[in-house]
Amino acid sequence: MGRGRTRYSSRVAPDVFAPATLGPVRLRNRVVKAATFEGRSPQGQVTDDLIDYHLAPARGGVGLTTVAYLAVAPEGRTHREVIVVGDDTLAGLTRLADAVHGEGAAIAGQVGHAGPVANGRSNKVKAIAASSMPSPLSMQMIRTASEADLTRVTRAYVAAARTLVRAGFDVLELHMAHSYLISSFLAPGLNRRKDRWGGSLENRARLGRQVARAVREEVGDAVAVTAKVSLSDGFKGGVTTAEGLEYARLLEADGHLDALQLSAGSSLMNPMYLFRGDVPLKEFAAAMPVQVRWGMRTVGKSFLKSYPFEEAYLREKALRFRSELAMPLMLLGGINRRDTMEQAMAEGFDFVAMGRALLREPDLVRRLEEERVSEGSCIHCNRCMPTIYSRTVCPVAETATLPKM
Repeated sequence: MGRGRTRYSSRVAPDVFAPATLGPVRLRNRVVKAATFEGRSPQGQVTDDLIDYHLAPARGGVGLTTVAYLAVAPEGRTHREVIVVGDDTLAGLTRLADAVHGEGAAIAGQVGHAGPVANGRSNKVKAIAASSMPSPLSMQMIRTASEADLTRVTRAYVAAARTLVRAGFDVLELHMAHSYLISSFLAPGLNRRKDRWGGSLENRARLGRQVARAVREEVGDAVAVTAKVSLSDGFKGGVTTAEGLEYARLLEADGHLDALQLSAGSSLMNPMYLFRGDVPLKEFAAAMPVQVRWGMRTVGKSFLKSYPFEEAYLREKALRFRSELAMPLMLLGGINRRDTMEQAMAEGFDFVAMGRALLREPDLVRRLEEERVSEGSCIHCNRCMPTIYSRTVCPVAETATLPKM
């Protein structure tokens, strides 16, 4: 069982807009702004622009806003502009946490190591993964993580957790999905190791469990600790739903986490499996470095597969997890309507996480709560996705607010 949690089916469905508890943290409601790349830290430091980005949904009514993504080590950045948690970024992170708290919301930091999703050329340090492989991002070889690397990375998670507690963050979200480092160990197609870190699921799960235990031992009950895990990676050799569920059972049995956020897809192998909806191929190609654009134009359709959007598209897989687990779960994936949020509560989910809907309308939660609207206006065009390489925005909203000539 999770940390003091009783089986979900014995409870009355809560009001999604009423105060709730996540581990030791009290939230004003059960709506989480999911971690989505901000593209607003060009020097790897917190900026006023990044603070404003999180103040918008905080003022708009979310209970918890999540900063994405905070690297634990330089080679764990997706690219050079990502914030590495440490003493030199502490002041900015503190300022960010204080600003969000001033609006009545709590703040989470998505803490992770990008592993094979890291761009070693941009970071000027080679990426590491469960097993060596060519990087489509840097056109370099990604090296196999050594025992020393895994010890160092685990300690880096602990150090990052310590810093974020000092900065005043309320929740630490450990990134264990999307083919990032921990996820690359879980996926049998990316983990060809013959040592204690490869082979059986128990071995492939070792790193994630080790990190969760080490972080919890460091922070105790000072903050909530959650993890983003995969319902399914969506590629051959990735984590299947059955293995994802077994991994979640192991995390629950360990008892170090306060909740799991249920995600899907792979930033490296199949990103659209998470996002669904339109595929902005031309916009992606235009946003890429020159040396990558040709490849994106020629093989982009096989990489950026098309999946139709539907409301709460991860719900069916997530219900399998809900039926087998007792610990708190966060439902993610295409949540735009008030009735979907209420249904999630009725089906036993503890929180709902929203991404693109809040990028389009940061005040959507407040308006849903006040019943001024019943659903958001995001059209799932995904044209926001390529903007993560510069400054994440909703192009539809930006166009709508331009002054008329």
